[in-house]
Amino acid sequence: MTIDRRALLTGAAATPLLGALPWRPARAQQNVIKIGVLNDQSGMYRDISGQTSVACARQAVADFGPRGFTVEILAADHQNKPDVGVNIARQWIDRDGVDMLLDVTTSSVALAVNDICREKNKVHLNCSAATSDLTGRACSPNTVHWTYDTYMCAKSTGGAMVRAGGDSWFFITADYAFGHALERDTGNFVRAAGGRVMGNVRTPFPGTSDFSSFLVQAQASRAKVIGLANAGTDTTNCIKQAAEFGITRRGTKIASLLMFINDVHSLGLNTAQGLVCSETFYWDLNERTRRFTSKVRSAITPNMPAMTHAGAYGATLHYLKAVQDLGIAAAKASGVDAVNRMKALPCDDDAFGEGTIRADGRKLHPAYLFEVKTPAESRGPWDYYKLLQTTSGEEAFRPLADGGCPLVRS
Repeated sequence: MTIDRRALLTGAAATPLLGALPWRPARAQQNVIKIGVLNDQSGMYRDISGQTSVACARQAVADFGPRGFTVEILAADHQNKPDVGVNIARQWIDRDGVDMLLDVTTSSVALAVNDICREKNKVHLNCSAATSDLTGRACSPNTVHWTYDTYMCAKSTGGAMVRAGGDSWFFITADYAFGHALERDTGNFVRAAGGRVMGNVRTPFPGTSDFSSFLVQAQASRAKVIGLANAGTDTTNCIKQAAEFGITRRGTKIASLLMFINDVHSLGLNTAQGLVCSETFYWDLNERTRRFTSKVRSAITPNMPAMTHAGAYGATLHYLKAVQDLGIAAAKASGVDAVNRMKALPCDDDAFGEGTIRADGRKLHPAYLFEVKTPAESRGPWDYYKLLQTTSGEEAFRPLADGGCPLVRS
């Protein structure tokens, strides 16, 4: 099957955005697998998680097809608050019999939910939290970290900036687990390459919209690169305000260490052109990614799938394959056994292609370094990236022995 990229760029323009799913108790049935999509559906990360992730999980269920058991999907908004996320997770598991928690945006929430799933012996498939600690000090036999992490972003985007001459850095960092991990991992790469970290400033999370004082501090450091260790609207606001202040016109580079195609869309090519970013999925990368996108496009317009949404699809599909292979009774009885079977099976889906899952729960697949196109280079809506570099999964992610995961035997 050949996918028409022009049809994907222009099609489904009039299709409404997927509506909010009703939250209702799931029926307790032994032949039902229950998946809870827990993410940000109303805040700064809603475009990179939210209802689009729910739609992609549903597409995975549809693609898996009827295999002798039923799949039910619940969805809830954790509001980027660990206590809210933990309460929902406990209620889903204890009251509603949820077998797998999916997506779990925001690193602080993800780390808290990670503990709950281990305590309750349920499966945690994380697709959108960034902290590399999920496969390091906080690794769990119940967890797979699917899409990307701070180490990959730091090595790919941060490494590219250092190689291009950006050997002095100042970080503007979201003040929670994700921002700290991204600053830490990028700073390590900068110093290892002979560069310097000249300072940092921590910004309140969530709720910050005015970054002017932080940008002034960064510029005063005279660092060649201002590293944005944040995401979502924090990143887009920083980039817009840096452009307004003329910071980039004075020769300072902005390193958007975690940026998604949805952020580029929000910024517009006039502002975002020339920025580099790393993703593990792009809708127009190849025929298989276009095929996946064509299937979900009508359900998610006006949004477009980012790597996080693709992760919700790929992780759900592989989990269901493992459930079928293990047997539904055994999969429901033990999240550890279900994850072990996921690790034993080879991964392959239209969003990421072939891959594997390591002992520490790290899903391996290639990472891609992209540059944002100029308006003249773009051929239509969402045609935003040109590929600069491809890195294999084995090279893109932290070496197994270096993460400090207790599951890894020396």
